[in-house]
Amino acid sequence: MTEAPATTAVRPEQLRELCAAVLESVGVPATDAEYVADSLVTADAWGHPSHGVLRLSWYVERLRSGVMNPVTRSEHILDGGAVNVLDGRDGIGQVVTRTACDLAVERAQTHGVGVVAVRNSNHFGTAAYFTRAMAEAGCAAILTTNGSPAMAPWGGRVKTVGANPWSIAVPGGTLGPVVLDIANTTVARGKVYAARERGTTIPDGWAIDADGVPTTDPQAAIDGLILPMAAHKGYAISFMMDILSGVLTGSSYATDIAGPYVPDRRSGCGHLVIAIRVDAVRSPMEFGHDLATLIDGTKSVPLAAGHDEVFYPGEIEDRNLRKAQSEGISLPRRTIDDLCALAASCGVDAETLGG
Repeated sequence: MTEAPATTAVRPEQLRELCAAVLESVGVPATDAEYVADSLVTADAWGHPSHGVLRLSWYVERLRSGVMNPVTRSEHILDGGAVNVLDGRDGIGQVVTRTACDLAVERAQTHGVGVVAVRNSNHFGTAAYFTRAMAEAGCAAILTTNGSPAMAPWGGRVKTVGANPWSIAVPGGTLGPVVLDIANTTVARGKVYAARERGTTIPDGWAIDADGVPTTDPQAAIDGLILPMAAHKGYAISFMMDILSGVLTGSSYATDIAGPYVPDRRSGCGHLVIAIRVDAVRSPMEFGHDLATLIDGTKSVPLAAGHDEVFYPGEIEDRNLRKAQSEGISLPRRTIDDLCALAASCGVDAETLGG
């Protein structure tokens, strides 16, 4: 691997406009295209390029092949009041999930809790994009999903278990939402793709190659296995997320899930959305006071060697977002070149990105 290439700062609004135009060119309605573009650009702005604009070309290939529908027409197939089932009908994952989260929050307004099981969806980007929005609506939010196989079950050597990420967010008052968003692998597979995009190696302990040998080569990791976080615990959590997102919802699971980088196979992924209205449980003022006390106490602990600050979940992303808004988003040259090539293939002008 060579030294990491130089990056270029791009204004977030430039990226959103370009990504939306590309999506519109392949049949995605303007409002949906803008929403998906914002989800990708926001991930980059948060400091998570693994779920950012590098995925746009994957989505376009899936739209072109017809395995993902450009016009999302989710079907509400079970209305149980607080509990609902939504069929995404192979629509765009972000659009399906927005519908599900809005429905969960709406039902929480009436029942105190809203639960939406989603089947036949697609990859939705970063889960925190949705749980943050639900937290801003006054709910404690939980979102799970399943994905294509990334790791082997603990004790095995064939990948059958997805990273199956999940997110929890709660209102944080003036601090903004407090948010957890993690995959159950040592690292989200998208971060391996991001390392390949930058031309850098990956850390020891992230992955093994197809022969079971530890590797720092991102391509060998993609061809091999990503390791579970916390050994057997990560595998077990991921297995349970597959049950919640696939088996419970009536969607696909395990090896029947296709990832967003597969251009010609239905995804089949499912999601589970839970929204709990905070004021149905206790006074929001009391909740906010206790949360602030928890955060203050956590951030004030003595620092371990090599650390300058303790962060609560979601704090780093908020800081990165503010920086990106003022200084732009730094993208590897390869990502910019790929975006420009994709835009050209769609008849979209990418000159503002230096293409």
